[in-house]
Amino acid sequence: MPGDPPVPITVWPVPAPQPGETMSNEMGVRLVHNLTHPSDLIIDLAGGPQLARAIIAAHRRSHLQAACQGGWGREAATLIVSGWPVDNTDSPVEFFGRCRESLVPGGCVAVLLPHGDVVLPVDVVAATKRVGLAYLQHIVAADRPPRRGQHTQLDIHTDVLILTRSTDQAQAGGGDV
Repeated sequence: MPGDPPVPITVWPVPAPQPGETMSNEMGVRLVHNLTHPSDLIIDLAGGPQLARAIIAAHRRSHLQAACQGGWGREAATLIVSGWPVDNTDSPVEFFGRCRESLVPGGCVAVLLPHGDVVLPVDVVAATKRVGLAYLQHIVAADRPPRRGQHTQLDIHTDVLILTRSTDQAQAGGGDV
């Protein structure tokens, strides 16, 4: 959106996910450790067991995808992690509205997108802004880390969009796109 400040872009050197999965084990560990504290609640909507393993190892609490078929629970979460596109019938705006309602103020949604489609991240950010989530950070996941002082071709496999629920009550009601 015009007038919005650019978000920081971070490179995480983590392996690519296996076919049919949302993330690698290393990606799950990075998300859990970087975006939560012990005893925080995480809603796991990702495909594969990687995030669940990281949650258990880090002593966090979770509502796992299998347990969430009927709902995400009543307690607000600090982090919601999802692949994209989501495998349900919600529109993107409905899905992100549900995410926003399920987050504590200052909580985050991490949306993992396969790298390559330049329009998809824009569509996701536009949908999130309509429900009052703010685009906080863009993480680029690549197989090899960049090397200081050398021109390195990154093998990017995943874009992770970090969105947050504002702690400002005036902005918490939603926004226009």
